[in-house]
Amino acid sequence: MAHPDLLPLPPSVHEPGLTSVEASRRLAADGPNEVAGGGQRHGLRILLAQLRSPLVLVLVLASLVSRLLGERVEALVILLIVALNAALGFVQEYRAERTLRSLRRYLTPTARVRRDGRIVELPAAELVRGDVVELEVGDLVPADLELTAADNLSLDESSLTGESIPVARDAGERALMGTALVSGYGTGRVTVTGSETFLARTAGSHTGKSEATDFQRNIRRFSDFLVQVIFALTALVFLANALLGKGWFDSFLFAVALAVGITPEMLPAIVTITLARGALRMSRDKVIVRRLMSVEDLGNMDILCCDKTGTLTEGKFSLHDFVNLDGVREPRVLIAGALAASAGNGIPEGAGNPTDRAIWASPELATQTEALAAWRVLDRNAFDFRRRRASALVTRDGARLLVVKGAAESVLDACTAVHRAAAVEPMTPETRRRLGDAITRYEEDGLRVIAVADRPCDRVTTSDADERDLAFLGFLLFLDPPKATVRESLERLTALGVGIRIMSGDSEVVTRRICREVGLSLLGNRVVTGPEISGLGEAELRRLAGEHNVFARVTPEQKQRLVAALRSSGHVTGFLGDGVNDVPALRAADVGVAVDSGADIAKDAADIILLQKSLGVLADGIVEGRKTFANITKYILNTVSANFGNMFTVATSSLFLRFIPLLPSQILLNNLLSDVPLVTVATDRVDRDLLRRPRRWNIPAIARFMIGFGLLSALFDLLLIVVLLGVWRADTALFRTAWFVESAGSEIIVTFAIRTRARLLRSPVSLWLVGTSLLAGSAVFLLPFTSLGRRYFEFVSLPAGVTVLIAALLLSYVLAAELAKRPFFRRFDL
Repeated sequence: MAHPDLLPLPPSVHEPGLTSVEASRRLAADGPNEVAGGGQRHGLRILLAQLRSPLVLVLVLASLVSRLLGERVEALVILLIVALNAALGFVQEYRAERTLRSLRRYLTPTARVRRDGRIVELPAAELVRGDVVELEVGDLVPADLELTAADNLSLDESSLTGESIPVARDAGERALMGTALVSGYGTGRVTVTGSETFLARTAGSHTGKSEATDFQRNIRRFSDFLVQVIFALTALVFLANALLGKGWFDSFLFAVALAVGITPEMLPAIVTITLARGALRMSRDKVIVRRLMSVEDLGNMDILCCDKTGTLTEGKFSLHDFVNLDGVREPRVLIAGALAASAGNGIPEGAGNPTDRAIWASPELATQTEALAAWRVLDRNAFDFRRRRASALVTRDGARLLVVKGAAESVLDACTAVHRAAAVEPMTPETRRRLGDAITRYEEDGLRVIAVADRPCDRVTTSDADERDLAFLGFLLFLDPPKATVRESLERLTALGVGIRIMSGDSEVVTRRICREVGLSLLGNRVVTGPEISGLGEAELRRLAGEHNVFARVTPEQKQRLVAALRSSGHVTGFLGDGVNDVPALRAADVGVAVDSGADIAKDAADIILLQKSLGVLADGIVEGRKTFANITKYILNTVSANFGNMFTVATSSLFLRFIPLLPSQILLNNLLSDVPLVTVATDRVDRDLLRRPRRWNIPAIARFMIGFGLLSALFDLLLIVVLLGVWRADTALFRTAWFVESAGSEIIVTFAIRTRARLLRSPVSLWLVGTSLLAGSAVFLLPFTSLGRRYFEFVSLPAGVTVLIAALLLSYVLAAELAKRPFFRRFDL
């Protein structure tokens, strides 16, 4: 059905736009409309990231000093191991980056463009200079434009300026790439694309996150903790060995190698690999990750905030009825609603809000074509979330009317009269009460109520200030039934330990009814409304957000305040939304979740994109996030405890031995070989009990694990020392070789005990982890028997008795760790 003709706009608006042939020519000449880099990390950048550690730089410097002192083999070995470690991290991180790039195909931005005389939707990358672009609320500006038409148009330019207050723009002014339309609508001609845009030349892409998420905060805390441990231990070892007469340079080189040995330098690579693998698995469940760190935040989320519409309900409105004051169906109510609707003006399917689309899709409106065509639209005032209504100035046979449509209470507040039959009567208190009762009755029946009103207006253009002294026409009634699967999804989220907070702009009555139908119990046995929230301080708001779970008639700013209150109370908070009004809350959450069909600005503010707006799909993503968190935790527990134990023994023994217990090259090789299996920890299976509830980083518990299990590892190291020195009377070379094999082997084998809370043999393990562990373990035991090990690492062949002793100690160590883990995990939450 055609929309009533608009008042003629500037000629550029009705231009046919470029032809496809001309657009192709310009695209070939100028290149795609993309910002260079786009947040991607390319090969050289990933490689340099492997070498930016201060400890790595110190090792390289130490290698150069060794070369100058004539220690050619020592210098070469140190450089070789540093290079191998960097290469291992590079390969894995590069593969992770390729995974992320493959996911970006799901997130291609689009634009509505005039081509060959019609409006088409194209990937924004295909825009060229001269293209005419249509803009509506929620759109991200896809290139630098000169506005050729604008009606009440304002832009969110915070991505460029940091200023959160929208800026009004008029025809003839610029709209810059990356900004977002928050009110009105307009048309613009592309002037600059790609790397020449203001966005590309100044800032690059904007993440929309102003605060660190829970994941970022915990990574920072963990890093600070490790730095303190490493600095204290290495400083003590350096001074002690130097003062005991073992040489200042040798002691320095030994201390630096020790620092590298205790440092989990593969942590960034392991985290990236594990998160990327989790993101790839999530994409198969229609959950697309825009920011990699959000995978873990999604898994650790314990509160999910979301709207009612489209989450608990289908989000696909259908027009149920159109009635006057007396509840009688009246066509002029429907016609007035269509005139004030934003959809239908030649805009591609999906534009406008859901109720507008329902009006234009209704069979009843199709019978009113002639009556509708008699009206011509002169001007429009777009909907915004402050006044919660929209209006259109229309004319027929010389008469002009301002037609207003919006939230029932908002429209009624502006009404001073009411249409009754052919007359207009004053709005009396009794009539207002009748209308209020009717609204309540309709909402209790599960209907969305939109009010329509009008008034004569002799102006040529209008603003929202003219929406006053209206005469009530009637109600448009819409159905939006609950989703068939939502009850099951809510039960699943509850079983996963995720609390739900409904934050709806709809009425208290409708919100309460829908929650009842889907089985969502009201905490506190009531619905909290926006007016109650508006005057609350932060402390009271935190209490209210914690004690209640359903909020109605809340504004976008109130949603944002509620999310911030939950976060400040210690919750890892997610927000699911898809509209312009959801952007503040999306940015305030630890993890913002938008829907692929939502507004561009909402998707830009989000961390996660759902290809299907479903709580069930989101629950799948939460489970994958928890698997990712569990596997990252396995790496951290393994490496910090094993490294601490091995290095504690090395540091301690160096104080009473006449020689340095392990050469720097041997320490680095130990570190490299023991890290090889842990690269595949991302593929490991996760026990069900670790998926049942959200878990948080617990730095004190990690510290206790590091010390407790590190000292357990050191105990078996010391047993080896006693036997080597007291029984075998081992010389320096044999001592170092045996200790190298035992310490590296213990770190590899203990992984299988501490990777699970269950008994070792009852938890299925990844074949990749088994295979790489066998490979690394074989290298550790066989290297001393090779010419490579003897020449470059000063190893010697191990006697059979020593080999049996090491094997017995490793088996005993695994059994001890298996016994120790049960009381530890019962006491500490990891």
